[in-house]
Amino acid sequence: MIVETKLSSLKVGHYVVEIKQQNDDFKLKSPSHIKSTAVIDNLADKGVKTVLIDDEKTIAAEVKNTPEVINNASTSLSKNELTPENLKSVKEVITKSKLVLNKTFSDVRNGCDIDLEPIIDITSSSVDSIFNNVDSISCLVSIRNKSEYLLEHSTSVSVYLSIFASYLKIDKATVYQMTLGAFLHDVGKVVVPDNILDKPGKLTDEEFFIMKTHANHSADILKKTKGVSQLSYEVAAYHHEKLDGNGYPFKLKADKISKYCRMMSICDIFDALTSDRCYKKGSCHYKAFIILRNLANNHNHLDIELVEEFIKAIGAYPVGSLVQLSSNRVAIVERRNKSDSLRPGVRLFFNCEENEYQDTEELDLSSSDDYIVKGVKASDFDLDMDDVIEFLIKQA
Repeated sequence: MIVETKLSSLKVGHYVVEIKQQNDDFKLKSPSHIKSTAVIDNLADKGVKTVLIDDEKTIAAEVKNTPEVINNASTSLSKNELTPENLKSVKEVITKSKLVLNKTFSDVRNGCDIDLEPIIDITSSSVDSIFNNVDSISCLVSIRNKSEYLLEHSTSVSVYLSIFASYLKIDKATVYQMTLGAFLHDVGKVVVPDNILDKPGKLTDEEFFIMKTHANHSADILKKTKGVSQLSYEVAAYHHEKLDGNGYPFKLKADKISKYCRMMSICDIFDALTSDRCYKKGSCHYKAFIILRNLANNHNHLDIELVEEFIKAIGAYPVGSLVQLSSNRVAIVERRNKSDSLRPGVRLFFNCEENEYQDTEELDLSSSDDYIVKGVKASDFDLDMDDVIEFLIKQA
C-alpha cells in the first residue's frame, strides 16, 4: 500500500516511491529503500516534508539486530577478527568508494553538480561498519595503489576519521557529517593541473602555491553543493589549517578551528605520511606517529592531546596491517590483543628467506616465541596489497 509519510516518521528500511511535499524541486532518481539516517537528513536538508512509501516493501523488520545501513558491504562483516568474509566485503567497499569518487570528480570537472546520494550511501556504510566493529573495515586503509592515490586517500582519510571519532565516542549523526566532509575534502584537486598533482619530485614555490589552491576550490565546490552541512563543509575546507594560524586557505587560528577539524587534519596528514606516492615511499606507523607529535609539540600545527588520542585509536599494529616476525616471515594482523597490543593474533602468508608466498597459518603471538620485529608494507617485498588480499581469500 502506498502511504504518505512525514519525513519525521521516515525510518531506515522504508521504501520511498516519490517525494510528495517539499520546499524545493528535488527529485528522486528512482524509488529505493532508505539505507541510513544520513539519507533522511539529506532529504531534510533539501526541504522535503513528506514522501510516498510502499509499506509492503519495508524491510526494517529484517535488520533489527544489524547495522543501521542495509548494505552487503557492511552487514556481512563479522565480529572481532579479520575473516575472509570481511576481506571480501572490504574490497567491495573499496571498489564502490573509488567508483563513487571517480564519478564525483568527473562531474566536478565537467561543471556538473555533485550527486550526494551515493556519497552518503558509501560513507554511511563505512561509519556504521566501524561503529559496529572497528576492526571489520580498518584494513581498508592498507589496500592501496599509488597510481590511484587521490581516490584512495580520500577514502582512507574518511575511514581514519570514523575510527578516531568512534574511539572518542562522538555520536554517530555527527560522524556521518564529518566523514562526508573527509570523503570530499580533496575534490578541489580536480582543478589542479596533472603535471603539478602528479609531479614525481619537490614542487617549486610557484607550483606549491597552485597546489594549495585546491583547498579553496574544495571549499567553493562544497559551499555550492545542496545538502552539505556546515560541519561537512568545515571538515573539508579547513583540513590544512594550523593551530598557529599559518595554515591555508583561511589562516585560521586555534580558537577558530573546531575539535572535529583538528581531528581531520591529523587523519589527513597521517594518511599522507603512510602512503606510497609516485615520488616517495610511505612511512611506517611508528615513524608517522613521531612526525605527528613533532608537528604538535614543536610547531604548534596540531592539537597534541588529539594526536595522542589518535595514536591510541589507531594502535601500533591495526587489524589489516602487515608485520615482519622474528622468524623472518610476514603476516597480516587478524585480531587485536587488548592485554598486550604488541602481540596480536596474525596470519602468516609470506616467507622472506624464500621470497615467496606460503600456505597461510594462524598464529597467536601472545602464546608464541615468535614476535613482531617491525610493521611493514607489501611494497617492501615487491608485493601488491590487493594481490595479498586475493591470496588470503583463496587460501581460506
